Amino acid sequence: MLNRFVIAAATVMLTTPMAMAGPIDSACVRSDRARGNAPLCGCIQQVANQTLSRSDQRKAASFFRDPHRAQEVRTSKRDSDNSFWRRYRSFATQAERLCR
Repeated sequence: MLNRFVIAAATVMLTTPMAMAGPIDSACVRSDRARGNAPLCGCIQQVANQTLSRSDQRKAASFFRDPHRAQEVRTSKRDSDNSFWRRYRSFATQAERLCR
């Protein structure tokens, strides 16, 4: 019985895709503010996976390299930027709450 359990657990581990670093995680780990805090960056990426599309994640990751870009998007008059900013703020609020 124990042997079947071990085989079943190993099968699940081998067939479950490993979590890969996403654009937010990669940008976060490289940033000066996170100082390579992998657990924090991983948590933020998990929240991003639940709240942002991959396209939104790439756009948000660009803010780590160019913080002024975030200000440009936030103050933009374009509907697409305004929609993105609402999603981004929701993501940021959740990340702040969950990733301490």
